[in-house]
Amino acid sequence: MPLRIVIAPQAFKHSIGARAAATAIERGIRIAIPDAETTLIPVADGGDGTLAALIDTTGGQFHQATVTGPLVDPVAAQWGVMGDGQTAVIEMALASGLALIPDDRRDPRRATTYGTGQLMHAALDAGYSRIIVGLGGSATNDGGTGMAAALGVRFLDASGKDLPPGGAALADLSRIDASALHPALADATIIGATDVTNPLCGDTGASAIFGPQKGATPDMVAELDSCLSNLAAVVKSDLGLDVLDTPGSGAAGGLGAGLIAFAGAELRSGIDMVCDVLDFDRYVAAADLVITGEGRADRSTAFDKTPVGVARRARSFGVPTILLAGSLGPGYDLLYDHGIDAIVSIAEEPTDLSASLERGAELLERAAERAIRLYSLGRPA
Repeated sequence: MPLRIVIAPQAFKHSIGARAAATAIERGIRIAIPDAETTLIPVADGGDGTLAALIDTTGGQFHQATVTGPLVDPVAAQWGVMGDGQTAVIEMALASGLALIPDDRRDPRRATTYGTGQLMHAALDAGYSRIIVGLGGSATNDGGTGMAAALGVRFLDASGKDLPPGGAALADLSRIDASALHPALADATIIGATDVTNPLCGDTGASAIFGPQKGATPDMVAELDSCLSNLAAVVKSDLGLDVLDTPGSGAAGGLGAGLIAFAGAELRSGIDMVCDVLDFDRYVAAADLVITGEGRADRSTAFDKTPVGVARRARSFGVPTILLAGSLGPGYDLLYDHGIDAIVSIAEEPTDLSASLERGAELLERAAERAIRLYSLGRPA
């Protein structure tokens, strides 16, 4: 019987989209096993590619808006409506994402989620009362205060002045005024699709785990963690909500916490949501192997990012999962305790990052061939 393989990668940031990644992996498999039966299911976990996965799959429509980018420069951002005609989808990375900022301008102390709030505002104004917000790929660490400000919330210092944008300003937060919050939020269902389960603060919080990739030094991490802690304290005193340790509250630099506090949102696993829409389980149940992929496998992947979510579902059917990773970072070995059976780096030799990103498709194809040849050694003849 031919080997049945489900190919379910996410996008490789700055290199190759999820659909193109799946196609490259398929090419590598067919070099090793020409008669393999492959099913391509590009996925996303609330981060990059979530909008496309949910809108394309359901036959929905895309919309465009010009919003305030993470460093307040205007950016053109897409949002969409699913095929049901009732559910709006916003991918925060398209308005407030790290990919929108050159490496030399990254500064999580100043970056804002205001543009994400503007997209939510647009969806509410258009009459959509069910909104999915994909949380991932952020440049921000402002606890969602920029998003909330775009929806009418004011963040005030001790003298009653509005705070400037960015996470660092939250050190001076004294009071929250939510009296002018967008009225449509009262009857709206807001779902935050998270790619992580991290709390807001602490050693596994937004600043400590994700701050460095956004440009934060160790001193900045400590500063930003303290600022988010202050935000949580003021949210608790002024709004009566405790968001400090809620799983997923640390997603997207604390936007998860902000959605709960200011939009009444429910946080759900982004990968599970996407897999449900794609009817993923039906295909995995009939498979012999799942191959997933992401740009960098490290400690943060274990917090319910795409590979772990895919592997969890595959394991429920007794199907093994191989992860193809653009690079391996500290803590990648933790993934073996989260359903990943094997991890293969797509890198072949020392090279600079830009060259590797340009060769993403080629490297994935070659890594898939290596992985499937190794896997085949353990299969009965």
